[in-house]
Amino acid sequence: MGVMNNIVAQNSDYLFMIESACKAPSGHNTQPWLFKIGASEIDIYPDFSKELPIVDPSHRELFVSLGCATENLCIAAHEKGYHTEVKVIENSFIRVLLTGGKEKLPDSLLFPQIAVRQTNKRVYNGEAIPESTINILKMVPIEPSVSIHFYRNGTVDYERIAGWVYAGNRLQMNDEAFKTELTDWMRYNKKQQDNTRDGLSYATFGAPNIPLFMAKFIMSKLINEKTQNKGDQKKIASASHLVLFTTKDNTVEQWVALGRTLERMLLCTTQVGIANAYLNQPNEESGIAKEMAKQLQIPTEYPTVLIRLGYGKRMPYSLRRDYRSCILSEE
Repeated sequence: MGVMNNIVAQNSDYLFMIESACKAPSGHNTQPWLFKIGASEIDIYPDFSKELPIVDPSHRELFVSLGCATENLCIAAHEKGYHTEVKVIENSFIRVLLTGGKEKLPDSLLFPQIAVRQTNKRVYNGEAIPESTINILKMVPIEPSVSIHFYRNGTVDYERIAGWVYAGNRLQMNDEAFKTELTDWMRYNKKQQDNTRDGLSYATFGAPNIPLFMAKFIMSKLINEKTQNKGDQKKIASASHLVLFTTKDNTVEQWVALGRTLERMLLCTTQVGIANAYLNQPNEESGIAKEMAKQLQIPTEYPTVLIRLGYGKRMPYSLRRDYRSCILSEE
């Protein structure tokens, strides 16, 4: 399917929705989504040319990303006065049915957060999130078959999860295929970042803008188990809470549902001034994930996404490709 040629002829509201959807988070900022506009629906397809076969061989994280994009699209649709219904079609793509339009619906508190949400990889300031704020986050609507578990810094389970993050680093940082996939998506300086408008930008890691050959050499010395664990220890120690998202049956439909729930949580944390970042290493290693679920007394759930929460200064934003390049042509 080719990229749509007659973009300006399409419904401007639908383009607005797709532009918002493309601001969703994704693994390695691959932006693995494609959109097809219908008369009263928008279909969201996985773009498998942006897959991560080493770290995400089942495409679980890819479909979680599509779920995040779906949630943004639905929130943007609501902003334009549309009602939405989401369906996962044959475990292969997502259909968002749109009805209404132009009618006045209650203002969404989450829509303004779409543009400012970010993954903040900094070390946080160590300040604890008040329990009253955590209770607000616990009220975020959860899709069926998805569960959310909060773990406060200083508790036994928090330290256990930290240990599983380090164990995940040990496996991944000693896997040459994993490191190759990781570095393939790294954008080492401003020129490379601006050319691709995807991937893991140097700026989001707080790295300087230096010539490509120098940046690659420096990063080659830093991508190892010891350095990764040292950095993650500081980040985990500085956070207030770890939050684990799980599914009941580990299916495509539930991955999408988890992505929608996750995006609501990320937008809500943005609204209340809380920073967040991912620590998905334990979920990506099946043996660790099973042990983690057992030890955390959730043996019938599938750990899927792990984030840390805290307070920290904002980071530069990851770039996005032009949303119009993600729209498929009509057949």
